[in-house]
Amino acid sequence: MIKQGDRIPEATFPVMGDDGMEHVTTDSLFKGKKVVLFGVPGAFTPTCHQNHLPGYLDNIDGLKALGVDDVAVVSVNDVFVMESWAKDTGGKGKLIYLADGSGDFAKAMGLEIDLSEHGLGIRNLRYSLIAQDGVVTHFNLEENPGIAEKSGAAVIIEQLKA
Repeated sequence: MIKQGDRIPEATFPVMGDDGMEHVTTDSLFKGKKVVLFGVPGAFTPTCHQNHLPGYLDNIDGLKALGVDDVAVVSVNDVFVMESWAKDTGGKGKLIYLADGSGDFAKAMGLEIDLSEHGLGIRNLRYSLIAQDGVVTHFNLEENPGIAEKSGAAVIIEQLKA
């Protein structure tokens, strides 16, 4: 499992741009920047949609004022679901919505969870992190993926202020 001091593993994510599908690499996302990344089990799922993501959207300006270059959310969903979620939440253009459709990034991070018994397959554990130039400086993992407390925007803001 990824931890403080580790480098974010290399990955490529499909995202929807203005002209269709594009690809974002971890190198282009993290290199030379301070980035907040949070992982959710699934777009549109209750805790992710109603609790976790809104905290980041509501605090995007404050995060940027604290020196964050980008805020990204990653989920084991396809690019079309992530695009719909971005539009539905009003987050398109504010957050970067990363599609990890096969869960390869979740596995590379050591943050996958098998929710097959609930019909959801392999998903992300719920977490948040701050990375500087691709190296994790702060890492927050929820023990229960149905709760978004330790990985929420308020915790990240306090870590950025420290």
